[in-house]
Amino acid sequence: MQLKQSVQLTTTAIIMSSTLSLPANALTNGTYIIKNNYSGKVMDVAGASVADGANILQYQQNGGENQLWDVTDRGNGKYSIVSVKSGKAIEVYNFDSSDGANIVQWTYWGADSQLWQLDDLQNGYYGLINSFTGGAAEVYNFDSTNGANILQWSYWAGTPQQWSFEHPSYTNPTAPSNVQFTDISVHDPSVYQTSVNGQTTYYIFGSFLASAKSTDLMNWTSVSDGVNNNNPLFNYNVTNELAEGFAWTGEQSLWAADVVQLSNGQFAYYYNQSIMTAPRGYTGVATGNSIEGPFYNQGIQLKSGMWGEESENAGEIYDPTIHPNAVDPHTFYDKNGKLWMVYGSYSGGIFILEMDDTTGKPLAGQGYGKHLLGGDHSHIEGAFILHTPDSPYYYMFTSFGGLAADGGYNIRVSRATSPDGPYYDAQNYNMANVAGNRSSIAPYGVKLMGGFEFAGEYGYLSPGHNSAVHNAATGQNFLIFHTRFPNTGEYHSVRVHEMFINSEGWPVVAPQRYVALNGENKVDFNDLLGSYKFINHEKDINSTAKQSINIQLNSDNSISGDISGTWWLQSDNKIQLNINNLGSFNGVASWQWNSATNKLVPTFSALSAAGIAVWGSQN
Repeated sequence: MQLKQSVQLTTTAIIMSSTLSLPANALTNGTYIIKNNYSGKVMDVAGASVADGANILQYQQNGGENQLWDVTDRGNGKYSIVSVKSGKAIEVYNFDSSDGANIVQWTYWGADSQLWQLDDLQNGYYGLINSFTGGAAEVYNFDSTNGANILQWSYWAGTPQQWSFEHPSYTNPTAPSNVQFTDISVHDPSVYQTSVNGQTTYYIFGSFLASAKSTDLMNWTSVSDGVNNNNPLFNYNVTNELAEGFAWTGEQSLWAADVVQLSNGQFAYYYNQSIMTAPRGYTGVATGNSIEGPFYNQGIQLKSGMWGEESENAGEIYDPTIHPNAVDPHTFYDKNGKLWMVYGSYSGGIFILEMDDTTGKPLAGQGYGKHLLGGDHSHIEGAFILHTPDSPYYYMFTSFGGLAADGGYNIRVSRATSPDGPYYDAQNYNMANVAGNRSSIAPYGVKLMGGFEFAGEYGYLSPGHNSAVHNAATGQNFLIFHTRFPNTGEYHSVRVHEMFINSEGWPVVAPQRYVALNGENKVDFNDLLGSYKFINHEKDINSTAKQSINIQLNSDNSISGDISGTWWLQSDNKIQLNINNLGSFNGVASWQWNSATNKLVPTFSALSAAGIAVWGSQN
């Protein structure tokens, strides 16, 4: 090591200790390529390993995820450096303080041996000093070859110990050559996904015996519509077939339907209806061999609104403040293959029942089932529960407010680790305790979307009564809902937005409607720079559209314009915004198609700890 000793004697840098004093903001959080000044090669996990103890070395840059690093400020000027490939942090192995100790990756647990301080050398490079040992990361023995080891040595700030942090760039996805939409008006759309010979088809079933299908979530074809004897879902005298329910409410109408496939291969179609002025409602089930019908009635399974009489709960007289309105069913399987039905609208709230997966009816002895949310006539309805294979959570979506254009419908979500709850919001509030008038319920649940308007482009009023679906083949999640629009009265149409999971495990919804893109949807740091229309959805039940304001995401990681703060981007498009007077928001950036400008634009969607969503769509 005579060469190193010679250089070390002439350098102006001093050997640093574990109490190195450096600027608090030496580097902004983000995903980086870490490049050595001497060799020009980048930090790499040997063999792209994901194992604890895998060696850290240098290699020629090749764009692999084992050469990408999430750098995060852990406070007091200390940073973790985590491999995007493995999710493991670099550390000095075995707390070894000696020169030549090896640097490896290990599951992050926050010890000082896994934390690093950055000495800004004012030449575009940093010294990388371990917080436990005081030794610096260095390419050993001035080696410029692929595979040369990276180890620790006493800090002397020579070029083998100098590292640049560079943002990676990605190939942008592209939109189809001719983006087109065929819209459909299915109120209260509940989605069911099928796959035949590799072709995925999405069906939506809604109110008034309406249904439609799509293979791309952009162009919809009507399957059925209207409560009449020509509707193919029943294909016979539906008035006679469903006479029991019609007699119960006195109305020949049907509300928000739902479909699921039973264990015997048949499809169950859940029909329901209630009168508008009181919770006198019902839910029944019909079954058939095809998802497009015809379905044959198997009878009513739940009733509500039996005034002065015993309710479905044995021994209890029906009370609309605590008992449900028996409408708006959604039936789903949990991770263990059990079938459940969540239902309810206003009145006593949202309830859940365990179902028989061969008949599609509730298991005996449950009455109305277990209460999950709402009560005392809370304006909460349209529950839908999504569980994806890779998630520990069941996400329960509900609509708060009223469905009319000025009713303030907005989509909220809570989550649980069991299908029958308890469900909590981002503030860890038990949603079973949420009840009462609009002002009482507004602070609770994670509000994903309400009425909004991107100035000069487009907007929604009262988006709601949604469903959601996970495509296992692509890993994508989608939110499907109906919405009204500014200045169009009560006209409504189905919309689909892609949905992502943020770093806190909560869904966030893309600001633009879904378009299937060509290529991987990755956004890099430079893509995000620029001006945005920004929406703060806030937490109220808003009957008018939230209007966009203008902001900029700047290259120094500042936010300017109508709001100010900071932002940063890490792997998997994860973005964080720290907004003055609003707090911290964790979300996801993505490329989305802006139909108003016919352009593919970077966007972001993020949530605060209070469950408030903000959106940005680049100008």
